[in-house]
Amino acid sequence: MTSNEEVKEKAEEELKDQEVPEEDTAEQPAGEESSGEKAESEKPEEKPEAGKNPEQTAEQVESERYQRLFAEFSNYKRRTEKEKSDLYAYAGEKFAKGLLDVIDNFERAMDAKPEGDKFADGMELILVQLKGVLEKNNVEEIKALGEPFDPNFHNAVMTEAVEGTESGIVTRVMQKGYTLNGKVIRPAMVAVSQ
Repeated sequence: MTSNEEVKEKAEEELKDQEVPEEDTAEQPAGEESSGEKAESEKPEEKPEAGKNPEQTAEQVESERYQRLFAEFSNYKRRTEKEKSDLYAYAGEKFAKGLLDVIDNFERAMDAKPEGDKFADGMELILVQLKGVLEKNNVEEIKALGEPFDPNFHNAVMTEAVEGTESGIVTRVMQKGYTLNGKVIRPAMVAVSQ
């Protein structure tokens, strides 16, 4: 027996099971209505359309089941594909966050370096190489200085009055912010003009 025939038989059995309560109500005295008849009398009767036999109704039930099963499977497949792509896209997030602290310390050290120091120049080349590795892995710095304040990318820790600057413009960056594949992994810590 094929799976289609099995499904048809199950659908026919379910239809027969639905018809059983109607036969039980015929055994009651004519003057009394059962609770099932009251519920049925309140609802309009669902009659099969003219010209259709019970086999077509079973086929419709089977068709609906297949459609729902297919829709559920499509949704499941789409959801798992999205989860998988997100997992690949953001797998390095924790690692990148750890490297950001190292880069911050490197940059602070480079800001304090004396001019003409060959050792400091070598360390600066290492910093540039480290930033290049992050860029290759889609970790990008958030542009902040001179930009309008955006709470999605910036974390305002203070406001300050700066002459010649409009209100709501980033005037200082205390800590750089970064994104990974467009997702903010660390907002920029900034000062904003009043």
